[in-house]
Amino acid sequence: MLRKIRYGVVGCGSMGREHIANIRALDAAEITALADPHEPSHAAALAMFGDAACKPRVFDAYQDLLHSGLCDAVVIATPNFTHAGIVRDALTTDAHLLVEKPLCTTVADCADLLARAKGRKSIVWVAQEYRYMPPMAEMIQMTYAGAVGTVHQVAIREHREPFYPKVGDWNRFNANSGGTLVEKCCHYFNLMDHILRERPLRVFASGGQRVNHLDEVYGGKVPDILDSAYVIVEYPSGARGCLDLCMFAENSLDKEHVVVVGDEGKIESFMPSLTLRYGRRDDWGRRAHWGQPSGTGKGVSVRRVWDASIRHAGQHFGASYVEHRRFADAIRSGAPPEIGLEEGMRSVATGVAAHRSIDTGLPVLMADVLPAGY
Repeated sequence: MLRKIRYGVVGCGSMGREHIANIRALDAAEITALADPHEPSHAAALAMFGDAACKPRVFDAYQDLLHSGLCDAVVIATPNFTHAGIVRDALTTDAHLLVEKPLCTTVADCADLLARAKGRKSIVWVAQEYRYMPPMAEMIQMTYAGAVGTVHQVAIREHREPFYPKVGDWNRFNANSGGTLVEKCCHYFNLMDHILRERPLRVFASGGQRVNHLDEVYGGKVPDILDSAYVIVEYPSGARGCLDLCMFAENSLDKEHVVVVGDEGKIESFMPSLTLRYGRRDDWGRRAHWGQPSGTGKGVSVRRVWDASIRHAGQHFGASYVEHRRFADAIRSGAPPEIGLEEGMRSVATGVAAHRSIDTGLPVLMADVLPAGY
């Protein structure tokens, strides 16, 4: 019998409700408390429980939830700019924490949380679920097994719709979100690090606000979040990651395309079609640097990848469910988090470096963004 875990969810907006749906799909899990000062949000979350006999207790203030004694684990899914303060308070409790990305909007706040969490027995897990999407998980497993040889390039393209509306439209401004390359793209920078199993060395980026939100005004201010960018991330081995982001390209067949290329082959992952393509360079190509013409598709396998154990597909192709299941496993077994605070900080730092590069027009060393020792 699994030990039941009691969950509290702080933040009942769209992502908070996504977490609620995934937790409810787990075995031996119960949501005992919700916190959100915005009545329509926590009302929508409470409605998810229908006529259930045991509904969670609802708090307006997250501090009351943290000290209620109702929760073994707390999920923090509030606006980005609130993460630092809420996590600081949550770290003073014994609860296990799952913190939505980005960990914080600044590297300084991330580093502060890292220092405060040292020696703490309960785990802190940063929600970066992209690595758990079924074709991505398969791609990573194959890469680690040597399917493409030595990896030299990781390319990620997201061509999608603009940012969704949020309560108070907080995500329209860099000061609230950390900037698009922190808010949206920390997922991808973490994925690059994870695939390459290296820490980034230098970042160069070009981007801007070209189309979206230019005709919107909030409190006399026009939104300043960028909607498109190219980011190159360099690693100590010489490997490179590349991000191609466009947020006015909703007429895309697959909005996310991830490519891993090594000296012996190539793997591609597509979402939402959940398609995986894989092919190896032939012997002639490896010897003579000339193989079959590109674009023929010869020797490339194409298949759809799904994980039949996923009980809730949700907004992220089942990745959030897998992440929650692993978070629960870590709580029960005493294992460390698979995505800890340092990884969360580094993904934020890469986004900060990218924004700094855009502002200055120069490459930015990660050592100039991260605290000493990281």
